[in-house]
Amino acid sequence: MMEKADPSQNLYTRMRLWEFPDQYVVEPTDGSRGSCLEISRMDGSMKLIDDVPECSSVRVPKIRTIFGVIGTLKLLAGSYLLVITERECVGSYFGHPIFKVSSMKYFPCDHSLKNSPAEQKNMEAQFLALLNVAERTPGLYFSYDVNLTLSAQRLHDLGDESKLLSLWRQADPRFLWNNYMMEVMIDKKLDPFLLPVVQGSFHNFQSAIGKDIIDVTLIARRCNRRTGTRMWRRGADSDGFVANFVESEQIIQLKGYTASFVQVRGSIPLLWNQIVDLTYKPKFEIVRIIEAPRVVERHYLDLRKKYGNVLSIDLVNKHGGEGHLSEKFANAMQHVVGEDVKYLHFDFHHICGHVHFERLSILYDQIEDFFIKNRYFLLNEKGEKVELQLGVVRTNCIDCLDRTNVTQSMLGRKMLEFQLRRLGIFDAEETISSHPNLDESFKIFWANHGDDISIQYSGTPALKGDFVRYGHRTAQGILSDGWNALTRYYLNNFVDGTKQDAVDLLQGNYILSVSRDMKPSSQKGGIETKASFLLALALIMVGLFFAMLSLRKVRYDLRNLLYAMVWASISLGIAAFVKANGRMFCNRPSLHQSKR
Repeated sequence: MMEKADPSQNLYTRMRLWEFPDQYVVEPTDGSRGSCLEISRMDGSMKLIDDVPECSSVRVPKIRTIFGVIGTLKLLAGSYLLVITERECVGSYFGHPIFKVSSMKYFPCDHSLKNSPAEQKNMEAQFLALLNVAERTPGLYFSYDVNLTLSAQRLHDLGDESKLLSLWRQADPRFLWNNYMMEVMIDKKLDPFLLPVVQGSFHNFQSAIGKDIIDVTLIARRCNRRTGTRMWRRGADSDGFVANFVESEQIIQLKGYTASFVQVRGSIPLLWNQIVDLTYKPKFEIVRIIEAPRVVERHYLDLRKKYGNVLSIDLVNKHGGEGHLSEKFANAMQHVVGEDVKYLHFDFHHICGHVHFERLSILYDQIEDFFIKNRYFLLNEKGEKVELQLGVVRTNCIDCLDRTNVTQSMLGRKMLEFQLRRLGIFDAEETISSHPNLDESFKIFWANHGDDISIQYSGTPALKGDFVRYGHRTAQGILSDGWNALTRYYLNNFVDGTKQDAVDLLQGNYILSVSRDMKPSSQKGGIETKASFLLALALIMVGLFFAMLSLRKVRYDLRNLLYAMVWASISLGIAAFVKANGRMFCNRPSLHQSKR
C-alpha cells in the first residue's frame, strides 16, 4: 500500500550521543553514511560535521545510545535538547514497525547561564522543573518509515511526489506532537534527524475467525492545537480548536483487504471553562456567549474540510450545569446544521444510567442511516480503492473520556461487524459476540485505548472501563471508578496546573521573556497547603470507611445506624470546611510567560 520514501530522506534509527564539555555530537550508528550533528552547549546552535571530534585527556566525553532527536526548546538562558533514550516496538502499521517512547531525556545547552543574573538563574531552575515533568509525557509513538499522523485513507491519497518527501513534510501538523520543538532543526534542514512523534495510543491484535486470520489495529492521534489537562483545558479557543480532540482509527487487514474507520472526539466547541476550587464538580462558566455561533461554525468548517460529512453526538446530561452547556451548544448548532452536518443529543446518564449501557442500541438506531451511508475506507487485494469514508461521527461528553469511549467502542464494534459481512466472513445475523476469542480481544483493545486517552488528559484510566472490557459492569469496576474519580479530583487541584504549564512550554504556546519584576515564587505555601489537603482527605476517607462499616452491621444492631450517621456527618463537615477554604488549597503559582 505504501511506497517507501526516497532513501536520501531516510531517518536515522540508532545514534550515539557524545557529551563533550563544550558540545554534543549525535553520530548515526545504524549503518547510514550520513553526517554527524553538532550542538553547542553554549547557545544550542547546530551544524553538520563529517566526523566525531577527537577525544583527549581534557575532553573526555560521556557516550550513550539514543533512538531519535525530538527537538530543541529555548528557555530564558539557554536551549535544551530532547532525545529518546529508550523505545519499545509495539506493533506494525502497514508492515512498518511502530515504536513507543519508553524514556526521553533533555540535555542542557546553557553554559551562558553562568553569566546570568541570580533572578534569571532562579527562574530558569523553575522552568527546568517543568522539563522534568515533560520527560514523563505519556503515550508518545513514532515510526522511522511510515507517517503515523495520517489515516489509511489520507496515506493512500498522497501524491507520488508527496510520498517521496521526508515524513515530517508529509505529516498532518495537528497531530505532530513535537511540531514546535522541531522548528530550529527544520530551519537547518536536518531532515534525517527530524523524527515525527504522535501522542495518543497504538494497539494491535490478531484473531482467528474459522480459517481466516484478522489483524486489527486501533490508533489514537491527539491534536496539539488545544492540548492540556482535564480542568485546565476545556472547550474551544476563538479559532474553533477544542480541548481533548482525538482522532481514533480502527484498521482491519483480512484476506488481502484493508479497511479503515475513523471517529473523532473533542470538547464542546464553545468558549467555556471550569475553575478548580476544591469542589468535586466546579461550576461551568461560559464566556463570550455572543461568539458561540462563530466559534462553532469555524470548528465544523474545519471538520468538514478534513472528514466530509459530520454527525455530532452530544452525550451530556439534559439538566443541571451540563444541561445549560448542552442547551447553548444546541442553540449554536442551529447555525451550522444542514445536509453535511447533523446534530443529535443523547442523554447518556438518563437513558443508560450507570449500568445499562446496552441501551446504547437506542442511539445506534437513530444514527444507523448516517453510519451506513458514510461508509469506511476499503482497499482490495491489489491495493485499489473500493470504498471511501465520506463522513465522520464526532462524539462528546464533558471530558470526552468515559461516556465517549463506551459509545465509540460500540460504534467500532458495529463497523467491524459491518465490514466482516461485506467481506463474506460473517453472515447477515452473525456478530462479534458469537466468537469468544475475537470478542474478548476486541473489548480489551478498546478498553486499553480509552485508558490511554484518559491518562493523558485526566491522569487516570477511563471510568466505566469495565463495561468496555467485559461487556457488563462489575463491582470491582465500580470501586475502581470511585478511586479514579477521587484521584482525578486530587490531580485536578494540585498537580495538573504544573503539568499544564509543562504542556504549554513544549507546544510553544508561550515564549518565555525576561521581565524586571521576576521573582521566584515560594514553594513553602504549596507544600503546606498540599499537606493540609492530604490530611483532610485522609480524615474524610476514614469517616466514610467507618460509616460504611457501621451500615453493614445495621441489621444486627440498630445503634449502628446512629454510628453511621455520626461518621458520615464528620466526613461531610470536613468536606464542607475544605470547600469553604478552597482558595487556600488551590493557589497555583503563575508563570511569567508571554503568549506566542
